[in-house]
Amino acid sequence: MSTNQTGKVILAGAGPGDPELLTIKVARYLQQADVVLTDRLVSEDILKAYVRKDAELIYVGKQCRRGASTPQETINELLVEYGHQGKLVVRLKGGDVSIFSNILDELEVLAAHHIPYEIVPGVTAALGAAACAGIPLTARGYTTAVRLLTYYKSDVVTEDYWRELAATDDTLVFYMSSETLEGVVANLTKNNIAVDKLLAVIEQATTPLQNVYVTNIYAYNEQLKGKKFISPSLVIIGKVVGLHEQFNWLANSDSREDYFKPVAKLFTTITDHTEKVKDHVSRA
Repeated sequence: MSTNQTGKVILAGAGPGDPELLTIKVARYLQQADVVLTDRLVSEDILKAYVRKDAELIYVGKQCRRGASTPQETINELLVEYGHQGKLVVRLKGGDVSIFSNILDELEVLAAHHIPYEIVPGVTAALGAAACAGIPLTARGYTTAVRLLTYYKSDVVTEDYWRELAATDDTLVFYMSSETLEGVVANLTKNNIAVDKLLAVIEQATTPLQNVYVTNIYAYNEQLKGKKFISPSLVIIGKVVGLHEQFNWLANSDSREDYFKPVAKLFTTITDHTEKVKDHVSRA
């Protein structure tokens, strides 16, 4: 257990799935931590290999539109509670800690309660997925820029921005958007995105269960419309997707299994901790 009167929280990225993409620094902190609060999109192999046997491991996963997600308020309460107990806490997130995560909420609550923290980056999903699909996100003669985006609900992107996205030669990478992909395609094609733009959907990137699906964006409705993609899935749109056929080095698994356990199967792990924290807060 940490000997500090006030503990410390490490906000850390675990990478996109492959446990060997974990950084040395995060592995070291996991070996030292008293408490680990882990997201769903973290390999079980990482937790088994690096988390101390006597550490408290708490699943605080989120899963969009699946109903069993851990409320952010509960995660914040856990960080404060364990921080005030003088413990070293690792808040472990899939991918990189700062890309499409709730790190701002957690930074604000830690700062408000004067709990020391450190931010440790990880390999984000866009980089891992592109590498394992043989798709350079930038390439001479193709594009010089990348945009990281999300479209999990219809008002996230404005009409003006859709027109800009359709006109740009930047590579577009959409996180958390496989279930709304028809909307992405519809908005880009109605704004006349170039006919040579390709679209790739990468399921469970960097894991043994990875699958890559590629189509011309205007052929999406004929080839992929209605397909249910396994979470997590990442979408890459741009001319660079055409490099996949030539440089793909990892064969599709053709599996329909989940590499990451659904939140519903892990959700009971958080229940007892949540009740303990609420009880402690109510008595404070």
